[in-house]
Amino acid sequence: MASETAYRVLTLAGAAYLVWRGAHLLWTSFRRGGADELPAVAQPARGSSWVSWLTGLGTNILNPKIGVFYVATIPQFIPDGTSPLLMGILLAVVHNLIGMLWFAFVIADAGFMTRTLGRSRFARAADRVTGVVLVGFGLRLALQHR
Repeated sequence: MASETAYRVLTLAGAAYLVWRGAHLLWTSFRRGGADELPAVAQPARGSSWVSWLTGLGTNILNPKIGVFYVATIPQFIPDGTSPLLMGILLAVVHNLIGMLWFAFVIADAGFMTRTLGRSRFARAADRVTGVVLVGFGLRLALQHR
């Protein structure tokens, strides 16, 4: 019973936060006058590719979810009669190559997205849609019965 009450309090707090964030997005999107009031899109410092790569590597190495993912998924794909270590390394390499291809696509598309997302009209529309969605999720969460 105590955990059910704690769960409900946590759910209502989360719902209130979603509604507050959504309402704030809606409020600020209608208050903005023009492009001058939009925050500038952050540009990475020149020559920081190495630092960015090391930051990403450190984040993944220190992320316990990565280790849990590999421990939970890779063993089921190791065929009988093969070296678990070598096959595990091979599967991890394949997973990382797929990830690098995906991120290469994301990076190549970043310039286009920066130009599109930086437009004030697009940013206001995105904030309004996101605000409505957050308010809707928050209200649904608050009104749902366990």
